[in-house]
Amino acid sequence: MEPSIRLTFKRNFIAGLIVTIPIAISIFIVFQLFKIVDGLLSPVYDFIFGRHISGLGFITALIVVFVVGFISTNVFGKKLLDSIEKLLFLKIPLFKSLYSSLKQLFDAFSPENKASFQRVVIVEYPRKGSFVFGFQTKECILKDNDMGKKLVTVYIPTNNLYLGEVVLFEEDSVFHTDISVQEGIKIILSAGITAPQTITCRK
Repeated sequence: MEPSIRLTFKRNFIAGLIVTIPIAISIFIVFQLFKIVDGLLSPVYDFIFGRHISGLGFITALIVVFVVGFISTNVFGKKLLDSIEKLLFLKIPLFKSLYSSLKQLFDAFSPENKASFQRVVIVEYPRKGSFVFGFQTKECILKDNDMGKKLVTVYIPTNNLYLGEVVLFEEDSVFHTDISVQEGIKIILSAGITAPQTITCRK
């Protein structure tokens, strides 16, 4: 095979892998999720109907999730879910710790939660001259005797999005960007590929 033909073949093959691998992985994950969820509820329908109906358990799970989401978006439903949460999920010691931690984690990344991530910031971390994206979560005052220093709490993802560090920075060392929180999450998940070419910042 001539070098030019070999090079073209290699380039096209790699380009094909880049396109097909994410598609294949996504299909595999969705298929495995379908099997797991469908497998949880299928035995109930198998007992009721006397035969297996593939996909019925998965459809039921989707309906349940939708209904719970619909209920949680109105005042009465939210109060009802909060009562169930306090009566059931927060009474068992081990389950309480696990449930509370997971709920807080997912609430932080929920688009409905406006108080979790306030804005996307850039900070100099973990050393001078190295800058990273982070999410401002709140501001606080560090009191030393009668002196008070304003600090900014920044969540810095270190492993994809759900694992990271909480670091306190002095206010004047935090660069506030014009990037929305949703865009910031995309930047982290894409390993920085979707980051804009020019970022407008202010202190």
